Amino acid sequence: MKGLYLVTPDWDDTQELVRVTEAGLRGGAALVQYRHKTAAAALRREQAQALQQLCRRYARPFIINDHVELCIEIDADGVHVGGTDASVAQARAMVGPTKIVGASCYGTLSLAQEAHAAGASYVAFGGFYPSRVKKYDFHTSPEIITEAKAEVPLPNVVIGGMTRENATPLVALGTDMVAAISSVYMVDDPETAARGFASLFA
Repeated sequence: MKGLYLVTPDWDDTQELVRVTEAGLRGGAALVQYRHKTAAAALRREQAQALQQLCRRYARPFIINDHVELCIEIDADGVHVGGTDASVAQARAMVGPTKIVGASCYGTLSLAQEAHAAGASYVAFGGFYPSRVKKYDFHTSPEIITEAKAEVPLPNVVIGGMTRENATPLVALGTDMVAAISSVYMVDDPETAARGFASLFA
């Protein structure tokens, strides 16, 4: 796992969501996570299926935030769970040994160690910077990347207000993936924005 980790915004317009996601994939996004915190179940299923078809065309992994049952229903590549969702162990037991299970670890190394022990595929840290999308009541120190690389044998993802510029020092510290929402979805040229992130890992 290496590169731009694309996370979708809470958009109800499926056609627009797919259009911008495809631009991000053309720009080199390595993985797509479907995250829509307010969608009704029918819309969530519709969007997840459309994005999964898109990701399969580009041969990129597609994972679903929170909704383990939906991941199983449409046979997505994996699921991402946070502190208020199913536990990593529960998610792993439900999806089986071969799918991706990601875990939000915020700014806490011990959560990453616990996620690894419970069967996570990768760990995510953040937020590092102020975000237009996700509101964090804490700040994550870049030092956690170095600590995680030494103590948690899993790929790590950084999230929270990421731009190409402010992600650069985190990539230099060894982070494996940079997660972005607004820096790709809410710009005039999402393909170029995605390419800028992908270039950090070239």
